[in-house]
Amino acid sequence: MLTMAYEDAEYAKGARWIAGVDEVGRGPLAGPVVAAAVILDREALPEGLNDSKKLNAARREALAEVIHAQAVVSIAEASVAEIDQINILQATYLAMRRAIAGLSQKPDHLLIDGNRLPPDLPCPATTIIKGDGKSPSIAAASIVAKTWRDHVMKMNAQQYPGYGWETNAGYPTKCHKSALRNLGVTPHHRRSFKPVHDILWQVKNSTD
Repeated sequence: MLTMAYEDAEYAKGARWIAGVDEVGRGPLAGPVVAAAVILDREALPEGLNDSKKLNAARREALAEVIHAQAVVSIAEASVAEIDQINILQATYLAMRRAIAGLSQKPDHLLIDGNRLPPDLPCPATTIIKGDGKSPSIAAASIVAKTWRDHVMKMNAQQYPGYGWETNAGYPTKCHKSALRNLGVTPHHRRSFKPVHDILWQVKNSTD
């Protein structure tokens, strides 16, 4: 249940600007990992905030527009190349730090979804397990990050049709894995992820 309790606790300690931080895209086989940081106006909270996974696409789109209009928002990515180079966890942390750094208002405190704090944060922070269903600030971040990444994957799907990215957003669905086997690996695929790595290994051995 969403409640301002986490935000209010930090306001009571003197914080003025509290940013919710969340990421989307750790599990897909393709595409970037995307993070968002959002500082809500506590006098103008968007109605209907919730965990992005519990909202349909149309509702997410509508809420994302309101959040961008009423809040301080920053969205950042870590690329497929960065994911393959430093691993998905470190790439997620990188995207989060980029999103936080991109805020036009420097935050006093961060509320971060999950149970692990990224290193090298610019201010104090609190982790909240399943925070996108508890904190409005994190829920807002989850919505704008999900909406952004879905748009990215739809654009990628136009460039590389057949993988179903416009509907599966790069996650390892049956359709996506079948297309990966039949159509091969694209530049948007994460080569360090096992299903993609295995196909590349099979191709390499079949041509040796």
